[in-house]
Amino acid sequence: MRLTDTADTQVMLRIVQSIPSPKAEPFKLWLARVGYERLEETADPELAINRALKTYLQKGYSREWINQRLKSIEIRKDLTDEWENRGVKEGLEFAILTDEISLAWAGLTTKQYKNL
Repeated sequence: MRLTDTADTQVMLRIVQSIPSPKAEPFKLWLARVGYERLEETADPELAINRALKTYLQKGYSREWINQRLKSIEIRKDLTDEWENRGVKEGLEFAILTDEISLAWAGLTTKQYKNL
């Protein structure tokens, strides 16, 4: 067996930033642009929503599907806010409750449903 170093995405991006090669420049410029865009989205969250909409449309999703997805995100947020108000801890307890809802709704755990 050969031991190798591994890195997650964030570390890999930092490694690319440190490469002193002209071939790395286009990627570095892309990183700078994406970083700038995310900072702009922090200042104006509507920009992030517009980017998400554009991405979903490029992936071929219909506007109806996108609207339904946004509604489901809002409903999930309301539900998890209520759980937090009642003392449910994020993480394992959220996962257990989510599994119970999924099981009652679809007869499958969340993991089973995602693997369909």
